[in-house]
Amino acid sequence: MEKSSKIYIAGHTGLVGSAIHRQLIAAGYTNIMTRDLEELDLTSQVATEQFFAKEKPEYVIDAAAKVGGIMANNTYRAQFIYENLMIQNNIIHNAYIHGVKKLLFLGSSCIYPKNAPQPLKEEYLLTGELEPTNEPYAIAKIAGIKMCESYYKQYGCNFISVMPTNLYGPNDNYNLETSHVLPAIIRKMHLARCLETSNWEGIRKDLDKRPVEGVTGAKSEQEILKILSKFGINSNSPTRQLASSPITISLWGTGNIFREFLHVDDMAQACIYVMNNVDAKKLYEDMNVSQINIGTGSDITIYDVAMLVKEIVGYKGEITWDSSKPGGTYKKQLDVSQLNSLGWKESIPLTSGIKQVYEGYLL
Repeated sequence: MEKSSKIYIAGHTGLVGSAIHRQLIAAGYTNIMTRDLEELDLTSQVATEQFFAKEKPEYVIDAAAKVGGIMANNTYRAQFIYENLMIQNNIIHNAYIHGVKKLLFLGSSCIYPKNAPQPLKEEYLLTGELEPTNEPYAIAKIAGIKMCESYYKQYGCNFISVMPTNLYGPNDNYNLETSHVLPAIIRKMHLARCLETSNWEGIRKDLDKRPVEGVTGAKSEQEILKILSKFGINSNSPTRQLASSPITISLWGTGNIFREFLHVDDMAQACIYVMNNVDAKKLYEDMNVSQINIGTGSDITIYDVAMLVKEIVGYKGEITWDSSKPGGTYKKQLDVSQLNSLGWKESIPLTSGIKQVYEGYLL
């Protein structure tokens, strides 16, 4: 991509899209196009076609998706498969129709079979059953990968895919119902820390910024305690005198499953690197894979992540684990040897990355 190339980022307000937007600007790219949801409904065939016909982007980075954590994936199964299929079908097909020079499609590591050997190599795609809790989302993403590959094989389109591991960073989703595991832990720990120090100002500020089921900081202390308890942030005291009352938070699963975490700024850098260094022929013919894994190549238990966040936030209370709730696939460590062989490696360690994210959360 040239610095003046016309680049369209789909999903620029999300965690990944906003990071790619920031990194492109920092790198000196000057002709970046974005559209908010109110301006362009990517699930609409007509609206998407009209946008591509009018704007004619040269390059497309498809970071647009309906995403969420294990609860959201398992609850909104129909929405996750329908909306993601519609968005990616419209973008990829119109990129072909309107002569886009190159397209990058972003998926998720949940595309790999739940019982695949570890670490997960790109060639393990479609070799076994998926994790049931996020199967609809995974199927949609697999369809996007194969659509890019198929448009190359039939039409010669320079469309490629990358598969990120679990991401975290600025603009993450902290909704307690739909968030991924790391932002959920960060928010629960923060609110629990506020409870154990009777910091009602901090609690109300948090709820005003991110209401939970309509509960804002304007609600009574009893109402706030009730909604926090519903999401596993518990106090035995019904009153303001919380400092002397034991606080506990409940997290899903056993804590013994493993996850790999990559800071989204590293992910964005990797996407730009791949856009500039890997074309479809290299991916599908030379490398003989359908997608490139993007991650750190190392993982950590959710228990250890919780302990790390606990230290960073300063929470002193107890953590309990609700094994009646699903924890997801036991291990999803990516093999990133393909990416490393291309000359790219992550630069932000997990501890400093979480510290940076929590500092941003408090603003």
